[in-house]
Amino acid sequence: MSSWIAAATSYSTHGVSMIPFYIYYSMFGFQRVGDLAWAAGDQRARGFLLGGTSGRTTLNGEGLQHEDGHSHVLSSTIPNCISYDPTFSYEVAVIIQDGLRRMVKEQQDVFYYITLLNENYSHPAMRKAPKTVFLEGMYRFSEGKGRKDAPKVQLLGSGAILREVVAAQDLLEKDFGISADVWSATSFNELRREGLDVQRWNLLNPSKVRARPT
Repeated sequence: MSSWIAAATSYSTHGVSMIPFYIYYSMFGFQRVGDLAWAAGDQRARGFLLGGTSGRTTLNGEGLQHEDGHSHVLSSTIPNCISYDPTFSYEVAVIIQDGLRRMVKEQQDVFYYITLLNENYSHPAMRKAPKTVFLEGMYRFSEGKGRKDAPKVQLLGSGAILREVVAAQDLLEKDFGISADVWSATSFNELRREGLDVQRWNLLNPSKVRARPT
């Protein structure tokens, strides 16, 4: 982690711009080196932290204690850490591309935390939508195909659980006649931050038209 910080701050300490990628077991990230992650934010580090084998991983190691489900709660405490929990490759590609844009082109003092999965599964083609929708925190992955008069529910998930949510959509429609939309929540943290920003703006601007989350 110290080596990553050194590379992530070399743009200011040595005049050499680097965007380091540090891939590690997500369970041993913010839980073990959260103080260094906070220090990275203080030092205006720029780079990517990639938490491998997140969620209910197929590499349990010593057991359930290795199944990371809360590292994003810890990463949310660092203001300039941008966290994502994607499921599919096109989501990861768009997130990394946007991170490079912000850190290299726009010289923003942020760093990214992205949790990745290790199961073998097929990855669908990118959904036909503006790339920004994959970055805002949540987008509709698929729309229910049930009858128009059928009961309808909204399902959402992120990371490792999203594929089970997609399976639930199929089960509900085929076995119970319930139509279901599936939403991919790429970042609950970004959704929360937008909500807090909107809430704060409305509090400080009571005489203006109330803002709404996107």
